[in-house]
Amino acid sequence: MFRRRRPQLETTDELLVMRRAGLVVARTLAALREEVTPGISTGELDQIADELIRAAGATPSFLGYGGDAGRGGFPGVICTSVNDEILHGIPGKRVLAPGDLISIDCGAVVDGWHGDAAITVPVDEPAADHRLLVETTGSALWSGIAAARLGGRIGDISAAVEDRIDALETEHGRPYGIVTEYVGHGIGSAMHQEPEVPNVGRSGRGVRIVRGLALAIEPMITLGSAENHTAGDGWTVVTDDGRPAAHWEHTITVTDRGTWVLTAEDGGEAALTALGVPFGPLAD
Repeated sequence: MFRRRRPQLETTDELLVMRRAGLVVARTLAALREEVTPGISTGELDQIADELIRAAGATPSFLGYGGDAGRGGFPGVICTSVNDEILHGIPGKRVLAPGDLISIDCGAVVDGWHGDAAITVPVDEPAADHRLLVETTGSALWSGIAAARLGGRIGDISAAVEDRIDALETEHGRPYGIVTEYVGHGIGSAMHQEPEVPNVGRSGRGVRIVRGLALAIEPMITLGSAENHTAGDGWTVVTDDGRPAAHWEHTITVTDRGTWVLTAEDGGEAALTALGVPFGPLAD
């Protein structure tokens, strides 16, 4: 998926710019969460995101992404993946209905530096198994974030995500599929960089986590089989069995002080403290 090259390491000043991009993403997603109601279309959400990102002095990361001489780039400002759509859903005329789940993936660029995050939001009251799917995916994300340490390995994050999903699958008595074809990634002056951050793996394996490394961690989980395919639009990834999926993501870095979640409004302080993980902003 990515060119094999040494991961990019950001300076303190560059991470501070990434924090600005991360705050644009955090605030855009918070606003979109409030707009997710029955009757709104995914295209309307996309328009709101475009206005918010540009009003903040940033530019959307996703619009036109992946375009080349033979293929047009992604046509939306955000990805809006509904129900059985895992990721890369294209915003358009689809109208949200009660009981739907929508995953919203958002990226923004400030002065050439990226922030990237995703949330999954139920529309009105979800079915119990759908609610648990959303909660499980969010919990797995924070377990992965909590496993990141200076001197540790990417595999520590991957194993923590997988272990949390496995534990909650047993607790909930529901089958969860972990999507393995799509993974987290390094991030910085480009949205997708080395290293890959899988959602399954073994502790102690993979690239070492060092100062200046920024990572986007993003578990994608299905309620059923993780088998999937790309729809006819060439972008939207859909579950083969038609069961729903959830997707959560944050951009993080690890400093000498602790972990800093660049795409969380509070930098991740509340969640990290609850997990017993040192909170380590460079400045905020």
